[in-house]
Amino acid sequence: MTTTENRPATAPDWAAQPAPRTEAEWLARARQVREVLAADAAARDRAGATPYDEVALLKASGLVTLLGPAEHGGAGQEWPTAYRVVREVAAGDGSIGQLLGYHYLWFWAARLVGTAEQIAAVEADATRNQWFFGGAVNPRDADVTIRDTGEEIVYNGAKTFSTGSKVSDVTVLEGVVEGTDTHIFAIVPSAQEGLTFHDDWDNIGQRLTESGGVTITDVTVPWAAAAGFVDKTFAPRVYNTLNVPVIQLVFVSFYLGIARGALETAAEYTRTTTRPWLHGGHDRAVDEPYQLDLYGDYQSKLWAVEALADQVAQEGLAIHHDAWNVTARERGEHEVRVAAVKARATEVSLEITGGIFEGLGARATRSDLAFDRFWRNVRTHTLHDPVAYKRREVGAHLLRDEIPEPTWYS
Repeated sequence: MTTTENRPATAPDWAAQPAPRTEAEWLARARQVREVLAADAAARDRAGATPYDEVALLKASGLVTLLGPAEHGGAGQEWPTAYRVVREVAAGDGSIGQLLGYHYLWFWAARLVGTAEQIAAVEADATRNQWFFGGAVNPRDADVTIRDTGEEIVYNGAKTFSTGSKVSDVTVLEGVVEGTDTHIFAIVPSAQEGLTFHDDWDNIGQRLTESGGVTITDVTVPWAAAAGFVDKTFAPRVYNTLNVPVIQLVFVSFYLGIARGALETAAEYTRTTTRPWLHGGHDRAVDEPYQLDLYGDYQSKLWAVEALADQVAQEGLAIHHDAWNVTARERGEHEVRVAAVKARATEVSLEITGGIFEGLGARATRSDLAFDRFWRNVRTHTLHDPVAYKRREVGAHLLRDEIPEPTWYS
């Protein structure tokens, strides 16, 4: 557990409050979580401790079951709300925003590839038990191998990244059956001898995401739990490839959340602490024309990309509502829109988190203020996949009417 001085600040007594029901109420709950996390985010970033208490905060708030069925105690919300919740949480702490976004992705993994029966069972169990999901599915690594033993499948291998690792209740695995090109997803308990999580995540940003490596040794799963398989046969559908647009919108959400947190934290510092320049002729920093231009520029750009992100998320709802019949063209055109907002979110988040120092002054570079954490966080994760390839998808669609071929990154 984290030490007392590095735990998040005290949360409201949510158990004594009515549970949120509408999207607006859930966003208000997310803002409460944001405020708790923001209060000591800099100190926890420096400590770099495993975020057990932060995940407990997400569970206590009810946010972990946002996508869960209402009949099992979940919020019954949809992806556009989930993206906005991630954005709010990331404004308070980028690492925890990422953890929550990845959790939503893996919570939804059964719906992505599972049978109707598997979807119902997984979502019921995950919601009732408030499972927090992690995932060991890094496609740039060698495939995890799967051995078919008859009634069971056995996973062996390693992954460089396993976001959520030690703070997760369950982990999503993906591998390939030996001697075939058959890929299988499965959900397994995280606390087992077959999963060894390594404390090797030591990066400049997103320090609390528990994204280190994992070794997978003889993790055994019954064939009945192989997602989407019936009698060892998988019936593919276009919806199975929606993992990329969804995870890319999750990325967009916490990039924009981090940028929002940086901008608003910087603005408060400028209002209360930044001194006006001695040759500027103003008594307050907030009256200086260059400050007004800087913050006006950043606010305008952020509003624009947030609006685009919300619009693209809403466009995706039609696909999620017709998961069994979506066409390759519909999926491809949605991915192009996702690629566009991913490119813009990457650029604006890097610009804002790196540029806020112009409005802060030299004293704001004190280590204890940790204004640099916002840039470190987005710089770390925006290297996940080159944004130039996202712009290429958009250009190819505009000039040649091409849609992206579904891969792990498009």
